[in-house]
Amino acid sequence: MTRGYGQFCPVAKAAEIVAERWTPLVMRELLCGSHHFNDLRRGVPLMSPSLLSQRLKRLEDEGLVNRREAPGGGSEYRLTEAGEALQPVIESLGAWGKRWVRRQADGNDLDSGLLMWDIHRRLRIDRFPGGRTVLRVEFTDMPARRRFYWLVIDRGQVDVCLKDPGFPVDLFLAVPLPVLTDIWLGDRSLQAARQAGELDLRGPARLRRRLAGWLRLSLFAGVERADARGAGPGR
Repeated sequence: MTRGYGQFCPVAKAAEIVAERWTPLVMRELLCGSHHFNDLRRGVPLMSPSLLSQRLKRLEDEGLVNRREAPGGGSEYRLTEAGEALQPVIESLGAWGKRWVRRQADGNDLDSGLLMWDIHRRLRIDRFPGGRTVLRVEFTDMPARRRFYWLVIDRGQVDVCLKDPGFPVDLFLAVPLPVLTDIWLGDRSLQAARQAGELDLRGPARLRRRLAGWLRLSLFAGVERADARGAGPGR
């Protein structure tokens, strides 16, 4: 076990568990509904598998996570009551970061795979037409291996494909990664990006009109960024 802060303060005792490097992001993924190791890895792609295993074991030992055998083999991870109770803490941390952190994301922070993973789990599946719907997203500023993604919505499930799944595509979306990231975070609208020529959307008009209704933005999209002048004393 890692060395603690040597303080009885509840803030210190909580921070010994929750503030350990990568742990808040692992908790974010668990709270967002990722239960399998590979799904958790897709949410924290720069975290090594061995370190993810260590963090999950620590959370299990501390009573925040239950590990159990998954149907079909392998393990799945489920939050305990104590783990679920951290949801408002993680959400408040994200809202604070959106509002007050003045350093904006740069190229090193943008990740097309992570963005698509976030988008896929917040689609309003109940608003899609019956049958299979396929969206192809092209990040026009990305290299070939990170340029194309397919979202396949079928029978109440959403899959993110890194290779062409072979199904007919219903909507084609071409956009630079920073633009779609801004849309996802609520910093610009889908319509404004289209009008500015930053986003190209192709497919039947009836589906193009429905895209905005399908896309439920980031949980933090409604959090306004603080004006630099109102950032507080000494800033």
